[in-house]
Amino acid sequence: MAAGIPYEDARKRYRPGATPAARKDDTSIDALLKAYHPDHGVHARVQLSVGVNRGEPCQPDLAGYLQANALIDDVDLAGAQLTSTDVLVVGGGGGGCAAALTAAKQGARVILATKLRLGDSNTVMAEGGIQAAIGEDDSPQLHFEDTLRAGHFCGERELVAQMVMDGPDVIRWLIRLGMTFDQEEDRPIGGNLLRKKPGGASAARILSYRDYTGLEMMRVLREAVELDPGIEVWNRCPVVELLSDERGRCAGAVIYNLEWRTFSLVRAHAVILATGGAGRLHLNAFPTSNHFGATADGLVLAYRLGAHLRELDSFQYHPTGIAYPRHLAGGLISEAARSAGAKLINGEGERFVDELQPRDVVASAILRECEEGRGIVRDGQVGVFLDTPTLERENPGILEKRLVTLRHLAHKCGHNAAEEPFLVYPTLHYQNGGVAIDKDGATSVPGLYCVGEVTGGIHGRNRLMGNALLDILSMGRRAGARSAQLPGRFEASRAGIGHVHAWQRELTLAGLPLHVKAPQLFPGYAHFDLRADAGLRTNARGGVPEGIR
Repeated sequence: MAAGIPYEDARKRYRPGATPAARKDDTSIDALLKAYHPDHGVHARVQLSVGVNRGEPCQPDLAGYLQANALIDDVDLAGAQLTSTDVLVVGGGGGGCAAALTAAKQGARVILATKLRLGDSNTVMAEGGIQAAIGEDDSPQLHFEDTLRAGHFCGERELVAQMVMDGPDVIRWLIRLGMTFDQEEDRPIGGNLLRKKPGGASAARILSYRDYTGLEMMRVLREAVELDPGIEVWNRCPVVELLSDERGRCAGAVIYNLEWRTFSLVRAHAVILATGGAGRLHLNAFPTSNHFGATADGLVLAYRLGAHLRELDSFQYHPTGIAYPRHLAGGLISEAARSAGAKLINGEGERFVDELQPRDVVASAILRECEEGRGIVRDGQVGVFLDTPTLERENPGILEKRLVTLRHLAHKCGHNAAEEPFLVYPTLHYQNGGVAIDKDGATSVPGLYCVGEVTGGIHGRNRLMGNALLDILSMGRRAGARSAQLPGRFEASRAGIGHVHAWQRELTLAGLPLHVKAPQLFPGYAHFDLRADAGLRTNARGGVPEGIR
């Protein structure tokens, strides 16, 4: 049973509409993070034993996947169909679509392969909005400084500067594609775009469409991709391994068709990984806000091929994930609610943090309240209150007009958000680190590009709300443009999975087991086994990395 204040007692202390008492706190931000954020602590990281990042720190569960054996071997590919294209994009979210559209516009033949269906991604679940410095009281310089500061000054300055400078043009591009943004209420037609201030920012910079901005964005991107004759979409086709040639270049990928249960080899001049993050690995045993396919596939495959990674011990835990009911734990309550004025209240009826501090600070403050016994316990679940009833009283109609998703989410939880507060607890939300890239998304492996959450370097060790959507479109368009400029004909070379054999030798020399395999493709509770699904002979006992069982 979780320790804390029983829900019934906390409800008696909670007064909707009243100004809660502020809990005094002299703890520095640095001390708060080191004491309570999951990235810190005695068991927060281990050193990698193999690969180009050997000796560097990594989150322990993720290290098990990065140091695993491949899912397939040469014998499994006998008779596999071979397809050739100019650009292979892996991932059907916003980053993958932006890359595919840009490459196709420049005349490249594009195959877009996605694990689930086009649009099934974290992009479609992004609710709060997208950042872009378009206001008279704002500037790319302020956006740049906010992003670096929130990321604890670990971001690559060149990449951050490029992203914030791309912001206004990204918004114009989306509008030309047909995306709708909220406008100022006093000028609903032909007026200025409505801007909101996110946590950790110095100006109102969030542009949104109600509280389902990512869904609206994905709508126009999906339609554009489906109508583009230069893009061939392969749904339900996860990538299980990358292809390499004798020069060490990335030469394509091995794709498994979940419907036909067959493998295909896709040769490509360039491969763009837009595979998203690792939330569904439930690192540190946290619930997650991520979509079903977020299992770190891109990280595992890129690392095995030799791509350098960075900040592998840094993850974002969104402050307001659902804590109750249990079957919805981890579901996201957008920062749009806190940006609109919703307060966080502990079991003693106190407001204990500035809700518009950066996400890592707010999440750590919630974890502290729960750990020190001031959290609220309901049916074994612990959390704090998100005070939506007071928000509705102070802004009549906000739940119906602006926070539509929040109102629907409350209905799924079995309560009315205008009358009862949510019980919230941090949820594993974003992978801060990832594959190291340059300004065009190129990795240390020739021919391999990465965009979006699979990459590291832009957000440092913490991400601002709204920067994820800007990141995927800024870098997606750049990687798509660069990859389309590669030579138009394949040079004579062999492509295969020779790098896997070198990787197996390295694992053996490091004393690591060969029966543990990755990527996982789906979370463990999906009970998916690639070899069984494909009808392959099992030549070694399968397994999952230590700590995931």
